[in-house]
Amino acid sequence: MNKPLRRIAIFCGLLVLALLIRDNWLQYVKADTLREDPDNRRVLIARYATPRGDIIVDGKSITGHAETTSGDFKYKRTYKDGAMWAPVTGFVSQSYGATQLESIEDGILTGNDDRLFFRNTLDMLTGKPKEGGNVVTTLSAAAQKAAYDGLKKRGAKGAVAAIEPSTGKILALASYPSYDPSSIAGGSDSDAEAWKKLDKKNNPDDPMLNRALREVYPPGSTFKVVTAAAALENGLYKTADEKTDSPLPWTMPGTTTQLKNEGSIPCKNATLRVALQYSCNTVFGKVGSDLGNDKMLEEAKKFGFTEEQFTPVRSSAPVFSDDMNPSQTALSSIGQYNTAATPLQMAMVASAVANNGTLMKPYMVDSLQAPNLDTLEKTQPEKMSEPLSAENAQILQSMMETVVQKGTGTTAQIDGVTVGGKTGTAQHGENNSKNPYAWFISYAKVGDSAPVAVAVVVQDDNAVRENISGSGLAAPIAKRVMEAVIDSKK
Repeated sequence: MNKPLRRIAIFCGLLVLALLIRDNWLQYVKADTLREDPDNRRVLIARYATPRGDIIVDGKSITGHAETTSGDFKYKRTYKDGAMWAPVTGFVSQSYGATQLESIEDGILTGNDDRLFFRNTLDMLTGKPKEGGNVVTTLSAAAQKAAYDGLKKRGAKGAVAAIEPSTGKILALASYPSYDPSSIAGGSDSDAEAWKKLDKKNNPDDPMLNRALREVYPPGSTFKVVTAAAALENGLYKTADEKTDSPLPWTMPGTTTQLKNEGSIPCKNATLRVALQYSCNTVFGKVGSDLGNDKMLEEAKKFGFTEEQFTPVRSSAPVFSDDMNPSQTALSSIGQYNTAATPLQMAMVASAVANNGTLMKPYMVDSLQAPNLDTLEKTQPEKMSEPLSAENAQILQSMMETVVQKGTGTTAQIDGVTVGGKTGTAQHGENNSKNPYAWFISYAKVGDSAPVAVAVVVQDDNAVRENISGSGLAAPIAKRVMEAVIDSKK
């Protein structure tokens, strides 16, 4: 070969080599970046070219799909009872992306998960259209309906979380006000208008806020369950019925401020049982102060405080501060000052007590299914911590059951069922200027089994302030949720 031809051959070879390198760079190194580029419309077109898999509750889908009549996208998502299930599903939208389960499990639902690779390859060879898999939840349709209907009937902002204590399965996650994800699933002008109305800037009710997982509230007197657990676990008091060292009035350490109780209730040197029955601030405030910040924080952490939970949807981290002085610790120990919790967190507190001191990790996805319904992944219950010994948990159960039998939580009583609970009324607004939050946490026992633990918070801005209580607003909702779970297991 003469010299000019050799040069041309080498040059052409280099061009081919450069093309191969560039092709491999784009297909492998840059593949994820290009696929996730918001300007890559082909990815979005492919995403909506086939029906999406479903989210399943009690063996039935709570999602669906519909063919669009215009645009590049063939299918869009639909929802059944969308507003009720929005805190569970989130949304997937042709215009606004995806949230919660729709986002976290997008690979399964679209059929793009790596675990479906061989199935997708076989379908491509046989000409079968690609299908999405399913997300099977732990939710109970009956419990969710009872929770959502209870909040909706009240017409006030609020949330409910319910858990199966023995496993950590989430049975209900309701938030009100809510929204219908179907209204923003497409890309039309009506979807854009619906999105604008849901935006927090235009809607002070913030219906897209998942109050069960993402909002932290002062838990008020429901936190006294944690404080009682700390007293028992640290040996400050060994039984529910020994008198406490609780003078009345009681002045918080380092201050001239007396901690007040609500009304004339028998709190002077009251036993833990009586103090929980009547919700004595002085008793539990002094317990927290006597134990100190470090021991209270240690016990709160065992129940899950200060850490986010991933269910797999993220839940905001509850707050119990460190480096507090004795008076601040006293206020925090009755659920005020800087203490704050999600409804899920307070359901976890009730759940741990009901489960004889063992807290199970909360989760809402039971399994992931391939399009042919084969199980790709199954969630196994996992112990998270042991906030109490079994003996102390049973002492605390007896105290919470007294609250429902003849204390502040009698509105949660269920015939033939043992119910334990704790009411709470938490301050809201600067100098407690706004209507307080009404709380109730509880569990139900049928025989030796505790099938459900519930937390309810209600923020009713229209109620008469004097009529706001955990017993009046929140406990009846918790009762309906517990009844729904118990009835569904018969």
